[in-house]
Amino acid sequence: MRALLDYFGSVEIAWQAPVDALSSAGLGQKIIENLVRIRQDVNLEGLLTGIQKQGIQVITWDDPIYPRRLKDIDQPPPVLYMRGTIKMEDEWSVSIVGTRRATAYGRQIAEELAAYLSRNGITVVSGLARGIDSFAHQATIRAGGRTLAVLGSGVDRIYPPEHVRLAEEIVENGALLSDYPLGTPPDSINFPPRNRIISGLSLATVVVEAGETSGAIITATFAVEQGRDVFAVPGNIHAVQSKGTNNLIQQGARPLLKFEDVLEVLHLQQVQEHREARRQFPMDKIEATIMHILGPEPLHIDEIGAQSGLPINKVSATLALMELKGMVYQVGGMSYIAARESRLEYGRGSNG
Repeated sequence: MRALLDYFGSVEIAWQAPVDALSSAGLGQKIIENLVRIRQDVNLEGLLTGIQKQGIQVITWDDPIYPRRLKDIDQPPPVLYMRGTIKMEDEWSVSIVGTRRATAYGRQIAEELAAYLSRNGITVVSGLARGIDSFAHQATIRAGGRTLAVLGSGVDRIYPPEHVRLAEEIVENGALLSDYPLGTPPDSINFPPRNRIISGLSLATVVVEAGETSGAIITATFAVEQGRDVFAVPGNIHAVQSKGTNNLIQQGARPLLKFEDVLEVLHLQQVQEHREARRQFPMDKIEATIMHILGPEPLHIDEIGAQSGLPINKVSATLALMELKGMVYQVGGMSYIAARESRLEYGRGSNG
C-alpha cells in the first residue's frame, strides 16, 4: 500500500493503473496478478454498500478518526474495520492482556485494574479472548468506562462464540476493530499480527498473567518495539501463568505493584481535566510549533523561544495552557518536556 501511494499518489489511480505501471511501482509479479484478478472480480461500490448496511465503518490512514497513536507504529494497518465508535478520549488508552487460562488471582487483578483505569478516564484495550482479555472488557463496562477490542478475525466473525453478547456490549461502550476483511475466520495465524494493533493503540501495555510464549508476550514485545511502556504483574514463581510476566520483569518491564503506578508513570492522574481543557481550547499553530520543538529531553523556555522565533511572553503563556491540557510538563528550572502521548502524535515517540 505504501509503495502504491508513494508511486501513484492516490489509491484510486493505483487501482486503475495498467500492469506495466504496477510493475514500475515495485510490486512483485504475484501481487500484480492478484491485484488484477481482484479488481476484475470485485465491485467496490457494491462491497462498500454491503459493509455499511451491516453498520460497519471502514477507516483508512487519511480518515480523521484513524487513531493517531496507531499511525505512529512501523506497520499501521491501512484499513480498519470498525463496529462502534472511536472518540477523542480513546487517545488515553492502556491495554490489558494475558492468558486464556487465568487464575483467580489473575482475574481479580484484571478486573480491579480495568475498573480503576475506567474510573480515571482511561480507555481499556484488549483482544476479546477468553480469560484475562474478557475479564478486562467486562470490568470496564461494569465500571462505566470505554473499551476497544481488536479481533483476529473479521468484525462480523466473533471469536470465541460465547463472547457474542460481550462483543455487542463493547460496541455500545467503545468499538470492535480489525484489519481483516469481513468474513475472515479466526485462524491462529491472524492473532500474532493483530497484537501490534492492541499495543499500538495504547500508551502502555499491562500483562497480567502469561505463559513464556503466549500471545500476551508477543503484545508486550510489540509494545517495546513501538516505544511504549510495559508493565507486568509479579506472580507465583511456580505458576505457569506467571512465568511470562516474571520473565518480562527480569528483562526490564515495570513490575505493577499498585494500580497507581500506571497513572504516575504515564502522567495520567488528571486525564479528565486534560480532556476538558482540550475540548475548550483546540490546538492552534503556536502550540503545534512548540510541540514540534519539544521532545523527551528537557528544553529551557529561552531555547524554546529561540527555536520558535516567538516572543518569550507568548511562549510562556502558551506553555501554561499546554500544561493545563496535559501536552507538556515542566521539569524544573523553567525547562519543559513533551508529554509521552503528545510525542507519539507528533512522531517523537518511536524510541520511547
